[in-house]
Amino acid sequence: MSRIRVVLADDHAAVREGLRLVLEASGAISVVGEAGDGAEAVRAAKRLRPDVVVMDVRMPQLDGIAATVEVLADTDAKVLVLTTFDLDDYVLGALSAGASGFLLKSASGTELVAGVRRVAEGDAVLDPAVTRVVVDTIRARPATARPDLDDLTDREREVLGGLGAGWSNAQIAKRLQIGEATVKTHVSRVLMKLGVQSRVQAAVLAARAEVPMP
Repeated sequence: MSRIRVVLADDHAAVREGLRLVLEASGAISVVGEAGDGAEAVRAAKRLRPDVVVMDVRMPQLDGIAATVEVLADTDAKVLVLTTFDLDDYVLGALSAGASGFLLKSASGTELVAGVRRVAEGDAVLDPAVTRVVVDTIRARPATARPDLDDLTDREREVLGGLGAGWSNAQIAKRLQIGEATVKTHVSRVLMKLGVQSRVQAAVLAARAEVPMP
């Protein structure tokens, strides 16, 4: 199988070197480029067309959230945000920008490799601490109009409930007793019908609409 192609974006060279060593030691990932600021990350993503960009949040020139927006607009790469910061504004900003995942830099090497793999496969990745921030923030905000789920089929609602629970495609497939390929098709349709870019954004809508787990 071909290796997952990754671009690392962090303004500290030592951090990038450490990440490169961890990811490439897995044997499943190749770091094809590095960037020291957000603008450089966007250029690298456009030029190298990686599968995943591992993106820091606080960087010069262009921050990671703005860079995520540009990367997703101009390439097919997925973005995994990796940062020391777990403040609400950073988390929600990154997820609203369309990032497929958010891990803290305190994550282990195993968790980082698994996160890159899951994002490359189309799954979402959220650090447990980040998940709590998202859920607590949604609950604390004033009630807003719930998203319209009328266009979703019963099966698509079940899949959305699985996304809201933070389940992977494999977990949803096992729970619903269907194939992973079928789950991927349902997820694509759910994203299209809800008008969102990522599984994480769909999960936020699921929480807001209080869609039950299947």
